[in-house]
Amino acid sequence: MNDSLWGTLSQQLINGLTLGSIYALISLGYTLVYGILLMINFAHSEIFMTGTFFALAALAIPWVQKLSHTFQIMISMCLAVGGSAALAFLVEKIAYRPLRHAPRLSPLISAIGVSIFLQNFIFLFVSNQSVPFPELMTVRQFNIGNAQINSLQIFIIGISLLIMAALKFFIEKTHLGKALRATAGDRDAAELLGINTNKIISLTFLIGGALGGAAGLLNGMYYGSVKYNMGFLPGIKAFTAAVLGGIGNVTGAVVGGILIGVLESLGAGFIPGGAEWKDIFAFAILILVLLFRPQGLLGKKVTEKI
Repeated sequence: MNDSLWGTLSQQLINGLTLGSIYALISLGYTLVYGILLMINFAHSEIFMTGTFFALAALAIPWVQKLSHTFQIMISMCLAVGGSAALAFLVEKIAYRPLRHAPRLSPLISAIGVSIFLQNFIFLFVSNQSVPFPELMTVRQFNIGNAQINSLQIFIIGISLLIMAALKFFIEKTHLGKALRATAGDRDAAELLGINTNKIISLTFLIGGALGGAAGLLNGMYYGSVKYNMGFLPGIKAFTAAVLGGIGNVTGAVVGGILIGVLESLGAGFIPGGAEWKDIFAFAILILVLLFRPQGLLGKKVTEKI
């Protein structure tokens, strides 16, 4: 492999890892809710989008603008995470909980309705145009062999990995995490053991919303602009990542997100005209996974008894 080809490959892997980290955070929101309720929360892409606008709102406050970039990132992260978590909690309370015992199609339709509502709310009352996202850090370039990685990419990958590790620790080592796993395994049995499953479900939406909000801030910092319909494509790709990894599997969501990001970047870098076609890769992968391994890479095949 010549130096030029190796440099291009290394560069696309770095870009893909950055993108994949964002997809993985969004994907975790899908997989957590599915693991508890066996429901695809299609409104999650708009929770991610509103997280970016929550961050933008924090950065528009005059006294915040006078602070250093470090504090601006911290405050915008807090508002993005807190606002998205609260919004996801309200969505579960208003749109999903009343349909808890309805046919499975009903909450799915409700999720699509919430998604359309949130997107049009931002369109009508906030902005119908692309809004620039402030530059929150001085971007420095570092050489890794023939490739380059910048400080923003390092920040995005580092923060994403830190959040994912914290979530893994929470699920596996804390009492609430064990209650969440018990509810995901068998809700009726969990209730018999004294677990308040309604609170656990609400907690799941809170966590999923918080992850979406964090991803929204990182996405805004990476691309430098936000828009009311920006959640659609990342949401579809994150959903594909969840299916690829094995929806309902937390580790699978992370693996799937990173794989989708890397494959998208490699396609854009090596296929002629790939930059224009890069958005179709996620859809192609989704179709292939559903055809040949519907349980995903880390998912378990479940036989339904009729």
